[in-house]
Amino acid sequence: MDYETFGEHQWADTGIFDFLATLPGEILRHPDNAFVTPSEAVVKFQSRGELDIPNFISWADIERDLSAWMGNPMQHDALRQLYDLEPKVLSTNNDELITKWRRLQISDHFYYMCTKWFSDGDVHKYFNPHNSPYEAFISFMNALQDLKLRIQQSSNTSPPSPLLN
Repeated sequence: MDYETFGEHQWADTGIFDFLATLPGEILRHPDNAFVTPSEAVVKFQSRGELDIPNFISWADIERDLSAWMGNPMQHDALRQLYDLEPKVLSTNNDELITKWRRLQISDHFYYMCTKWFSDGDVHKYFNPHNSPYEAFISFMNALQDLKLRIQQSSNTSPPSPLLN
């Protein structure tokens, strides 16, 4: 279950927030229950086996694959250009530019570019702040172009990176 469930799919008037506020205390009332981080669980519990999942899977859409993020040429182009920028942005050693580049990797950007139809398309439209997938693509590419210009300016005005010497 993802966090958008709380307050978006299950509204406050359903009592979901009250339920979540009381849940930890109720769980801890039973001595067999505890909360642990994944790292703590690895140490505390013995493995029960190994999972072999050779293909990508997701929660999204009927296909349950990556097509929500990589299902059309706009998404492929945006991802290719974004990842092609990696060596240049990292060579700047500029934390602000690197952070901006990483934020452009957030999956929502590519989800908004999805062009699926029918019920999957309706879900994509509902969550999309853009008027269309094409507008999402244009907005993303404008942001990416701005980052490219900032990287170029940074390399023209800053001293050489110690990694390049």
